[in-house]
Amino acid sequence: MNLRKVILFFFALSLAGCSNWIYRINIPQGNFIEQKEVDKLRIRMTKEQVLYVLGTPMAENAFDKSKWHYLYMMKTGEGNKFRKELVIHFENDALKEISGDFEKHEDFDTPLDG
Repeated sequence: MNLRKVILFFFALSLAGCSNWIYRINIPQGNFIEQKEVDKLRIRMTKEQVLYVLGTPMAENAFDKSKWHYLYMMKTGEGNKFRKELVIHFENDALKEISGDFEKHEDFDTPLDG
């Protein structure tokens, strides 16, 4: 009877080791934005210009149309999580400020028109 328990234990142990062989996919969600795209943003850009550069935002506040959220999340097959956020602030439908996980370009405060 003890031999049967030992064999069953080693069989169960070998099956537990097989779980690392299963391929798990990466799951990306949201707007993938790179720093080079954020570097194209300039103060006083219109909403249409921002849409052209960054695409449609992940979320718009229904009560505050002056703020757009670009959010990107990635969950890897190994269980690691990665998250980046960019918040665009408008004033009178013109780009006023950016905040989040990206750096503001040194020319951000120079409008496109001069």
